[in-house]
Amino acid sequence: MFSKIKNCTTAKDIWDKLTQICEGSDETKENKLTVAQQKYESINMKDGETMTEFDERFSTIVIELNSLGKEYSNRELALKVMRALPKEWDVKTMAMRESKDLNKMELHDLFANLTSTQSQPVYDKFNERSFVKGGVIHDCIESIRYDDQDTS
Repeated sequence: MFSKIKNCTTAKDIWDKLTQICEGSDETKENKLTVAQQKYESINMKDGETMTEFDERFSTIVIELNSLGKEYSNRELALKVMRALPKEWDVKTMAMRESKDLNKMELHDLFANLTSTQSQPVYDKFNERSFVKGGVIHDCIESIRYDDQDTS
């Protein structure tokens, strides 16, 4: 690193050179911003991904965008997160849109709220499957009872 700044004569020259080395040229910054915005726009929660993992992935992109000079309001971030969630979350996100002030909700609060209810869609699916399985078992038992009664 020293070899790149040894010919600089002032502290400002050193600072400018280090900034260029670390951040890149304006064109490089613009390319980084474009790539980060594409990641932001296309992000969706993956199948099997936990809310904590999605939070980490989303927050990393937001931090990268902030470092490149692009900032979003709390509302924009909250709505983006809600749109990126699977359909199972539609009821929860609709309720949050109606009951919460998204302009004041920080990103970490949004994810804390979502994480606290993450098991709800899984629980609903479990109940759905258990009910069907229970219904089949119930039908089988009833069928056996009627068969036994016919033979007596």
